[in-house]
Amino acid sequence: MAFTLPDLPFAKDALGDHMSAETLEYHHGKHHKAYVDKTNGMLGDNDLEGANLTTVIKRAKEAGNNGLFNNSAQIWNHSFFWMGLAPEGSTKPSDKLQAMIDSDFGSTDKLLEKLQEESAGHFASGWGWLILNNGKLEVTSLHDADSPVAHGMTPLFTVDVWEHAYYIDYRNARPDYLKSVLHNIVNWDFISQNLDGQGTSRADQLG
Repeated sequence: MAFTLPDLPFAKDALGDHMSAETLEYHHGKHHKAYVDKTNGMLGDNDLEGANLTTVIKRAKEAGNNGLFNNSAQIWNHSFFWMGLAPEGSTKPSDKLQAMIDSDFGSTDKLLEKLQEESAGHFASGWGWLILNNGKLEVTSLHDADSPVAHGMTPLFTVDVWEHAYYIDYRNARPDYLKSVLHNIVNWDFISQNLDGQGTSRADQLG
């Protein structure tokens, strides 16, 4: 069964000036869709028709099939990214998540500053990630289409730092984009669910 482009979990105008409807029209409707279409076009040649998305990503990585890996991983990364966003002021960290943030970073602001710094400093295209590692929250980044799915990481949140994620709204000002997104439209409910193991394994659902 072919993969399909998932609907956004919010209206295209729900994120206000932080991420415009025009950006979502192109980023979701064209870039994300292209990854879906290209992945579907390669499944048959790789005997992966009917496989879930996680399996496709892992087998492509193991086989060194960069074309299939890049496109399938980008389906997962983008779908996870959309679920990590929410209209401004609509969510907040759970008590458990807040306690871990305070313990591991000192405060929510310091966590966001760390994630912003890591993502802004990431050279060229990629993704900034908040992950769970040995019971602790960590910030990292991965290049290009690389995904935690391929490395056994436990992802909690991601922010896209490919230029197509922000050029319409922010031109080349990646730090401005990151500050606006991270300090205003993070879906803390989604992160809290991932921390409890209710959302992190959504890879199969994404495909």
